[in-house]
Amino acid sequence: MSYVFQSTTLGLNPIASTIAASADTGPAPAGRSTPGRLGAIEKAYDPVFGTAEFIYLLGVVGTLPGMLVEYDATTFQTTLSPNTGNDENPVAVAMSANVASQYGWYCIEGVVPMLKTAVQVLPNAKIYQSATAGRIMPTSASGKQILGARGANLTTVTATTSTVAVLISRPTKEGQIT
Repeated sequence: MSYVFQSTTLGLNPIASTIAASADTGPAPAGRSTPGRLGAIEKAYDPVFGTAEFIYLLGVVGTLPGMLVEYDATTFQTTLSPNTGNDENPVAVAMSANVASQYGWYCIEGVVPMLKTAVQVLPNAKIYQSATAGRIMPTSASGKQILGARGANLTTVTATTSTVAVLISRPTKEGQIT
């Protein structure tokens, strides 16, 4: 993925990069600020996946590109999306191996490759939280649907393929059903 920002804002960290937290109050390398503007939302374009929106968040241990994370909209802290039903939290997709004490971009709208479990995914499938933190599946699970997310694959993705293209639009985990 080679996303290019569609913004006139200067000094944005590249989408697929992570920036380490710094105790230094002086300027960061290449004139970029660390941590940047937590919670900032920017649009970027990729020639394969098209236009997408990204939010700048604080990472968590174990994050890999394509993993689903939950985030707190006030602290901008992420956690790998847990195998929990009726959660109601906003989620985003990691664009880099953005681990603890690092900062990076997460996709919140557009088509994005996501890590999945070893299951087949039919075209246009609904997306659910899997039993593996940070990964998705197309298998129906009560209270675990990712609302605002749908498979964007045109053909069936095999169980041996580790990612699937998913169309997301400000996704959240499914809340309690009464």
